[in-house]
Amino acid sequence: QVQLVESGGGLVQSGGSLRLSCAASGRTFSSYVMGWFRQAPGKEREFVAAMTWSGGNTYYADSVKGRFAISRDNAKNTVYLQMNSLKPEDTAVYYCAADRALTTAQLMAATAYDYWGQGTQVTVSS
Repeated sequence: QVQLVESGGGLVQSGGSLRLSCAASGRTFSSYVMGWFRQAPGKEREFVAAMTWSGGNTYYADSVKGRFAISRDNAKNTVYLQMNSLKPEDTAVYYCAADRALTTAQLMAATAYDYWGQGTQVTVSS
């Protein structure tokens, strides 16, 4: 059973930085795609970033390109989301997700992922 546990959320001022972590367990993740999504109150869950665990290919939503970076630590089975230059509109609950062998089109769709973490709140004050 795949388990994903996020951490690192919190309250930060506009322009600040946070690093989210997603600790993965229960599988060998070499063939998995790892994604980060976020959901603000009253809005749908939206794609933020994703990467292939094996090749390290990365993908970003246009709204976070140049500000956020997704990375992984193979030894710790952990995926990170470094968030810089945060804006109030980045406020949301951030979720880590995982699934096997998604296509480039699929990895940006929340419905394509079978495994999810519990979420961590990020609040950016103006």
